[in-house]
Amino acid sequence: MGLSLFSSLKRKTSLDGFCVLHAHTLPLVLWRTGLLLSFLGFCACLEEECVLGIIGRPVSLPCLYPKLLTLVNFSIEWRKEEEVVLRSVWGQDGKVEESRSKSATISGDAVLTGNFSLELALVDPTQHKVYYSLFSISGENRSDLLCTVCLRTAAHFSFPLLQREEAAQGDETAFSCHSSGGFPEPAVYWLINDTEEPPEGSVRTLAASLPGSHLYNITSHLKVNISKDSSVSCTIENPFTNETLTSTSYGALGSQVVSRASEAMWIFSTALCAVVGVMVVIGVAYQIHLDRISKRKKHEYEHANRGNKRQGSLSREEAEPMKQEPKETDV
Repeated sequence: MGLSLFSSLKRKTSLDGFCVLHAHTLPLVLWRTGLLLSFLGFCACLEEECVLGIIGRPVSLPCLYPKLLTLVNFSIEWRKEEEVVLRSVWGQDGKVEESRSKSATISGDAVLTGNFSLELALVDPTQHKVYYSLFSISGENRSDLLCTVCLRTAAHFSFPLLQREEAAQGDETAFSCHSSGGFPEPAVYWLINDTEEPPEGSVRTLAASLPGSHLYNITSHLKVNISKDSSVSCTIENPFTNETLTSTSYGALGSQVVSRASEAMWIFSTALCAVVGVMVVIGVAYQIHLDRISKRKKHEYEHANRGNKRQGSLSREEAEPMKQEPKETDV
C-alpha cells in the first residue's frame, strides 16, 4: 500500500514537472514560430515588390505619389543604391531637369498625374537585385523617402539541344543537353522514361558566362545504362521568368519513327512540288493558247472590217457617175 502510494506520488510529481516545463517552453516555441513566419512573410513581401526586367529590354519601376501634386518648388531624386540616376526640379514655371543618366527618364506630366515611375531604356545583367529609391528633396538638403523598388533581371534561355550517342566503352549511353543566352543560372533536370531520375553521379552540369556579358551557357552531360528504346528528357528551368523548356530523346525506336516521318515528309513535299510545277506549266501553256486564239480572232475581225469598208467605197464611186449622166429626150 505504501509502495503504491509512493509510486503514484512520484508519477504525479513527474507529470507536474513536465506540465510546468511544457508551460514554460510553449510560449517560447510559439514566439519563435511566429517570428519565423513573420520573417518568411516579410521576405515574401520583399520578393513580390521586385520588378522583373528582361535583359536588353526597357522596364518601368512604378512609383505613384499623388501628394507631390500639392507642392510647389520641389525636386526629386531617383537613386540606384547610393548613386543618383535622375534629378528633377519643379518650379512655378514647370519642370527643369538638372541631371539624369542616358537610360533613365520619367514621364513629362508626372507633376500632373502623380506618376513618378522611373523608365529604364535598357536592362543590364549587373542590375540584378538592385534597389531603386525615389526621394523628395526639400530645403536644407532634407530628403524624404517616397518609394523603393527592387529590380531583378532575367533572360530567356534557348530551347535545349539534346543529343544522344553510344558510349565508347561498355553499354552506357551518353547524352548532352545544351542551352545558352539566359540569366540567371538555371536548374537542370533529367528524367528517364518520364518518371525515373538518373542514378547519383551520372549527371555532370557545367555553366559558363558568355564573354563580355553575364549571360549563361549551360551544358549538362548524362551517362547511364539504359535500353535503346528508353526515352530521356532534359529540362531547363528558369524560375525568374517562370520558364520550363524540355527536350526529349525517344530512343532508337523513336529515332526510327522520326526518321521515317521525315523521309515521308520529304517525299510528300517533293511530289507536291512536282505536281504544282506541272500544273503551273499547263496553266501557262493554256493561257498562251488562249492568247493566240484571241489574237487570231481579232485579226480576222479587223480584216473583215477593212473588206467591208473597201466594198462600200467602191459602190459609192460607181453610183456617182450614174447620177451625173444627162437624161436623153426626143426633142
